[in-house]
Amino acid sequence: MNEDLRRTARRRARAKLGLYVHAAVYVAVNAFLALVQLQATPGLHWNLWPLAGWGLGLAIHAAMVTLSASGLREKMEADELRKLESR
Repeated sequence: MNEDLRRTARRRARAKLGLYVHAAVYVAVNAFLALVQLQATPGLHWNLWPLAGWGLGLAIHAAMVTLSASGLREKMEADELRKLESR
């Protein structure tokens, strides 16, 4: 059981680290796009489109990491296993 817990902890830590890297790249790239937009086309705010689209993807990524860390999947698997075993 100890090895299972270690594997689960490693998987969750990897997922959280992936989210942090995703968020850092999101901030860096969108800050760069904002600077480009201010220099090239000050009256046209085209940079909001990638900001919004990528932001939605980042929000979905964060939701998946949060749900994964909540143990919801493990609970659902245990419920399904109990149902199958009771047949």
